Amino acid sequence: MQAVVSIIMGSTSDLPVMEKAAQVLNDLKIPFEINALSAHRTPEAVETFAKGAEERGIKVIIAAAGMAAHLPGVIASMTKLPIIGVPIKASLDGLDALLAIVQMPPGIPVATVGINGAQNAGILAAQMISLADRELAERLAGFKEELKTKIVKANQELSTVKYDFKTN
Repeated sequence: MQAVVSIIMGSTSDLPVMEKAAQVLNDLKIPFEINALSAHRTPEAVETFAKGAEERGIKVIIAAAGMAAHLPGVIASMTKLPIIGVPIKASLDGLDALLAIVQMPPGIPVATVGINGAQNAGILAAQMISLADRELAERLAGFKEELKTKIVKANQELSTVKYDFKTN
């Protein structure tokens, strides 16, 4: 099995957030890899990873960014693959990471999800890959249907909640 998505984080302290992306990819049967690489502590390893990712069969990279928030942008500067940045709530409630990722210079785009939004990063990666994979597109459609079903069920459960002045 060959990974087509790579999940990268600066350290394993980001794993509790990033495992949500891994779970989505796993549920949708998309082969992926997870690695810890630091733009500041292992820059040579980041460069080797980024420049060799496409050749290894990677189609999308999901990169976590907390505190200094450089990892997604550094990777994006070294590859033409799509990068999805996940701002991590590490300091300043994650706003520093969010702003660092969305304010990339022209020519170095990084798609960005919400703070700690790794689940959406996994879904976005799946949507990108599904453009060229009909079976994945069908699994993704089923996943989206399940989301609808959860809301319908939630409303049914809410209908049983009773208050004196509740009207529905």
